[in-house]
Amino acid sequence: MKTELIDISPTRKEIKIEVEPEVVRAAFDRISDRYARQASVPGFRRGHAPRAVVRTRFKSEIRGDVLRELVPDAVNNAIEKHELAAIGEPDVRLDTNEALERIGEDAISFHVGVEVLPKVELGKYKGIEATRRIRPVTDEDTNRMMEGLREASAALQPVEDRPAESGDTVTVSFQGKFIGQPEDEDINVEDVDVTLGGAGVQQEFTNHLTGVGADDEKTFVVDYPEDFSSKGLAGKKVEYKAKVSAVRVKELPEVDDEWAKSLGDEFDSVETLRTKIREDLEKRAGAEADNRLRSELMRKLLEAHQFEVPESMVEHQTQYRLESVVRDMVERGIDPRSQELNWEGAREELKTQAEEDVRGSMLLERIAEEEQINVSTEEIEAEIDALAQALRQSKEQVRGVLTKDGGERSIANRLRHRKALDLLRENARVTDAEWIEENNKKDEGEE
Repeated sequence: MKTELIDISPTRKEIKIEVEPEVVRAAFDRISDRYARQASVPGFRRGHAPRAVVRTRFKSEIRGDVLRELVPDAVNNAIEKHELAAIGEPDVRLDTNEALERIGEDAISFHVGVEVLPKVELGKYKGIEATRRIRPVTDEDTNRMMEGLREASAALQPVEDRPAESGDTVTVSFQGKFIGQPEDEDINVEDVDVTLGGAGVQQEFTNHLTGVGADDEKTFVVDYPEDFSSKGLAGKKVEYKAKVSAVRVKELPEVDDEWAKSLGDEFDSVETLRTKIREDLEKRAGAEADNRLRSELMRKLLEAHQFEVPESMVEHQTQYRLESVVRDMVERGIDPRSQELNWEGAREELKTQAEEDVRGSMLLERIAEEEQINVSTEEIEAEIDALAQALRQSKEQVRGVLTKDGGERSIANRLRHRKALDLLRENARVTDAEWIEENNKKDEGEE
């Protein structure tokens, strides 16, 4: 077998392969004899038809079997011979020559397109300069968290001495009919809580339910905007008959030691609670600063290592990112099939990000290889334990999901890359600096 390697790009190679006439002839004879033994040919007893007759009658079938026998082995041997780190399926293109018509007499030749992993030449990856900035925690931040805890501890108390007003929660049963669209199914819902003036509450509900009391009934029309989040209601008018069953007001607890104690045994006073909240916020700010620092290190590593990455890997990562966006939209109640969405533009933007993902992954893998970073079985098991706890699933369930995504090898790769990034952090030249708000960073020359 003769081969010639053609270098198309760092990630694309082409191999020209020629299988010698004697090899083709041997396969042609062997397969022809098999057909002769098994085929039924009119005028001859089964298995007794001459080889020449069989070759004429089953020409295309025999030719196909010869190619199926010779081509895959030739391709694999050529890839191995040229030491190519092939990914995906090779693209085989048979040369259009007379040898295919006269198979068994001449050599056969074909071209094979192979996508390969590029050789990653490491430049500087230790001593990268980066800046770590921690967002300061203010009294306002602590107070906001305290208010959130008060909101979570609030109780709804019945209102009996006055009608409903802004901020109250009105419990209502609705019957709705679509105006001008009788084919749409009526709306019937029981005991829905509506917070008057609340976020996401259509103004018509607030307007018409303000002033009601328990057992009141109201009829009113809601004109939903074209961009309303629920596509079944967007751009439509609905006449509602509302039956009020309760009006309640939110009562926030007093900020005192008794309230603090109700939040957990570790809190014996408001001051203890406030201290703990501030400590948690400072830990979170530190973790966020570390994440931003790692992102900066990766960005600078990528800037210093520009190389072509395999298109198939970029496409795979683009699709993964796209599916994540769709899942997030569905969870937020947005229909991903909306005609207003520019999916073509979104895909191009995601593709750019996906290319950076792939290049970053390859760089971290190369660093892990250079630094001989390994992952133990115990570390893999610990990671599965952590995932099970975070997802509130059993280890068996997590392991089952991981099996679909490459199993423990996928976990090992992720841990190895994490260790490589930690190594970048440990060997970086990090400067601590004062926090700069996002809208001021451009003025300071930061990106």
